[in-house]
Amino acid sequence: MITGAHTILYSSDADADRAFLRDVLGFPHVDAGGGWLIFAAPPSEIAVHPTEGAPRHELTLMCDDVDRTVTELTAKGVEFTSPVQDQGWGRLTSLRLPGGGELGLYEPLHPTAHS
Repeated sequence: MITGAHTILYSSDADADRAFLRDVLGFPHVDAGGGWLIFAAPPSEIAVHPTEGAPRHELTLMCDDVDRTVTELTAKGVEFTSPVQDQGWGRLTSLRLPGGGELGLYEPLHPTAHS
């Protein structure tokens, strides 16, 4: 039986990104040994989108109010790489991880599977 999903973020500075998830986003975590942190993620969904290019995967965090969340995270020093844009299905932006990667952040305007 499937009991959950394990997401992996590859990073050029894994320690900085782990500190970001722990200290800035406040995700609960366990130490899997030797300081290797594994984080509890918020409830999630899986969507499958068609593509004409090579298949790829992305991680986008969801929030109830993207403007408020951007304001709160900006106050904690988070850099956003794009303005909030209304996509019809949700209001979307992206934030920079300390290791150089990006995560999407959006406020869904559609029914969610986890609510």
